[in-house]
This record gives sequence, C-alpha cells and structure tokens, in this order.
Amino acid sequence: MRIGPVFALLACIHSFLFLNGFVGMPVHPATVEPDAEELLSKQRIFYRIKPEERGGEAFKLIYLVPVSVDVFWRFKTDFRGNFLLSNKYIKEHRVIHETGNVIITENTYSNVPNETFRWRTTVYPDQYRLAFQLENPRECGQKFHYGAITLEPFRSYTKVTHVAFFDFFGAYLWVNLPFGGGMSSFLMYTASWEKETISRLRQQYEIQPPNE
Repeated sequence: MRIGPVFALLACIHSFLFLNGFVGMPVHPATVEPDAEELLSKQRIFYRIKPEERGGEAFKLIYLVPVSVDVFWRFKTDFRGNFLLSNKYIKEHRVIHETGNVIITENTYSNVPNETFRWRTTVYPDQYRLAFQLENPRECGQKFHYGAITLEPFRSYTKVTHVAFFDFFGAYLWVNLPFGGGMSSFLMYTASWEKETISRLRQQYEIQPPNE
C-alpha cells in the first residue's frame, strides 16, 4: 500500500471536516440499546461504542429481519452460500477449513481488492452467536479486528446485534465520515442487504436440515 497518497487524502478529508465544523459521532457504552418502539420504527440502528483499552474504534449495529431465529440462523451459518457474492462489497469468498464449530473463510472485498481477509468464525448454536476474528490483520493493513453477532427473537422478527472492535490507519475518519464510503453507509447497506436477501431466500432456509 502506498501510504503517502493515502495519508494525504485522509489529511485533506480531515481538514475539510474540521473547517466545516464537523463533530465526530458520540461514543456510547457497549451496553447501549434502542427502546422497542425506536427499533420497530427504524429497523436498523447503529452506534459508535467505547473501544477496548488498546484503542481503535468499535460499533454496534442492531437490526431486524422478518424471519424466525432458526431460519435466520441457517442463513447466517451457510458459509458456502452463493448468495454471499450478491453483496456489493464481497468480491470473492471461499471456505478454507472447517473443524467442529470453527470455520475459516477468506474474503476479498471490492473496496480493498488487493487484500485477502482470513476470518476465523466460531459458531455457538445454543446461543445463536457467532464470534469472528481476523486472522491476518497485518496483511490487511489492520492492527486487529474481532467481534460477535448474536440473534434473538423480537416479536415477529429476529433481532440481530453485530458488535465489532477494530483498528487500522484511518479508522477514525472511516467511522465518522458523514457521507458515502464511511461506516454509516456500509452498515446500513449490510443490514438492508441481509434483510432483502433472506426475504428472497426464505423458503430455502425454512427447510430444516436432517442433521439439525
């Protein structure tokens, strides 16, 4: 990666935001939650939350999908599903290894096409929880990236809570960028894409596998 031009670009963006009086997103405690009516009304909500002690940034994305927990769990744990490539940010995806409840996958993303991200995901079916960690952060220009996704019933929906902790060059600007290309647009797209995709493939995941 050519740091010089990237640094100059980020510096220009930072100066532009500063000169226009932009204030970064407020930082909430990790326990922050929307009330039921707000979540039902907005369907998708995200927060910038307090990072871990070593620094970096963190977010908490909460959204609703219109299927049961079991149906959405099958969808979220289908690591070989071709539907993943319909996400505009995912350029390539493949499963490298699977042992017990641990799955290693590799992704290439359209916004960072020259890097291959290797993810270790640990699946906890009894808790409807997936814990993920980037195994090769240095190769991807990051210091660390990990978090968890949990599912729970919420009225006639499934409530999805996605929490991530990460650090990379320019993380602060990415988190606070108030227009396309920043964290807000990425998270809102992700939540919308999952909702639209499971709605389209619902029948496929309503069928309970024989070994489940």
